[in-house]
Amino acid sequence: MDYPSKLIENAVNEVAKLPGIGKKTALRLVLHLVKEPELKTLALTEALNTLRRQIRFCTTCHNISDEEICSICASARRDRSIICVVEECNDVLAIENTGQFQGVYHVVGGVISPMNGIGPSDLKIESLVQRVSKPSAEVREVILALSPTLEGDTTAFYIHKKLREYPVKVTSIARGVPVGGELEYTDEITLGRSISGRTLFG
Repeated sequence: MDYPSKLIENAVNEVAKLPGIGKKTALRLVLHLVKEPELKTLALTEALNTLRRQIRFCTTCHNISDEEICSICASARRDRSIICVVEECNDVLAIENTGQFQGVYHVVGGVISPMNGIGPSDLKIESLVQRVSKPSAEVREVILALSPTLEGDTTAFYIHKKLREYPVKVTSIARGVPVGGELEYTDEITLGRSISGRTLFG
């Protein structure tokens, strides 16, 4: 693709690195920004810069947060005896949008994938075990809400094995979620029913 400006080309190449954005969409977005008043473009870049400088991750569940403890972990209305384990922060958003879950979360930060060089030590699994093992936590149930892929299942089995020695019920979301699919792309009704109809793991 020929660009009328090297500046446009550089901007398109950077925007196209975002997931789900091809070169044509990137070009459309860049040209839109060029046509917008400069203040609007500066507001976008300032928001992104502030995001990178100030965003934090909850020290309890590892979800995205503005503070040391995220709003879900800090809420007195959440049931701390039930922990829902997910891969990434966007999975928390997906489940929250169903309105079917009132417990708390634990973001492990991915799945075990030897092909990609990701092992258990690369994930936030040990901190989950620590949460469950604390007598003061009184965790009754851990829901494994990982994507139903080979890597997701491998991670679920590993977590189940790590939690086996503790008096906690380990469940998994019902398989209304299509096998091989990504949790964040599942519609809210199916995902909500999967949370409600969870089954014992293993």
